[in-house]
Amino acid sequence: MAAEILKVSKEAPEVPLIQYAAGFIARGQVVGIPTDTFYGLAADPMNLAAVEAIYRVKGRPEQKPLPVLVRNVEQAVELVRDLSENFLRLAKRFWPGALTMVVEASHKIPLKVTGNTGRVALRWANSRVACTLIEVAGMPLTGTSANVSGFAPCTSAEQVARQMSERLPLIIDAGDTGATLPSTIVEIRGDEWRVLREGGVPEAEILKALSE
Repeated sequence: MAAEILKVSKEAPEVPLIQYAAGFIARGQVVGIPTDTFYGLAADPMNLAAVEAIYRVKGRPEQKPLPVLVRNVEQAVELVRDLSENFLRLAKRFWPGALTMVVEASHKIPLKVTGNTGRVALRWANSRVACTLIEVAGMPLTGTSANVSGFAPCTSAEQVARQMSERLPLIIDAGDTGATLPSTIVEIRGDEWRVLREGGVPEAEILKALSE
C-alpha cells in the first residue's frame, strides 16, 4: 500500500496534523518527515521494533548508527555521557542547524541505535515541523535520511514517495527543503574533535567556534 501524504505548513505546522503523525510513531511505525536539510525517517529510538523497521525500510546495515533529532540542547544533554565543553560550544553556536555531533551515548539510548558502537549522532534541526513533531511525540526521534541506502537523499515528499512509498505508512509533506548539502558531522571525544563529513557548516567555522 502506498504511503499516505500529509501536507502541513512548513512555517506553522498545524498541531492536529502533527498529532496525527505522532500517533504513527507512538504505534511503533516509521514516518517520513522534512528537516532543514533532507527528508528523514522518524521513529521512536527507544522502541527496538521501530528501530529494526528503519533498518529494514532503508536497507541500512545494522552496524551503522541512527542519528537522533532533538528539539533543544537540554534534550540532547540527557542523551550524552561524559558531556564536553566542545559539545556545548558547538551546540550554542550552530544549533538549531545543519550540524550533527557524534558523542558517547548515555545509557538511555539503546545500543542498537548506536550500531553497537555506544556512540550517538545528535542534531537539533532548524525545522519547525521536525521540532513540533518531537514536542508532540514527547521524545527525541530518529533522523536518518529518508532514502534507500545507496540512493540519493530527498528534498521533497514526492522524492521520498518515489523511493519509499511502499515501505512507509505516512510521509509529512512540507514542500521542498531547498537543501543541497547534508549536515556537517563532527565527532567529539573529550577535548578532541574531527570532522567526519563536511556539509552545511564549513569546517573552518567549526574550527573558529572552538578556537574562540
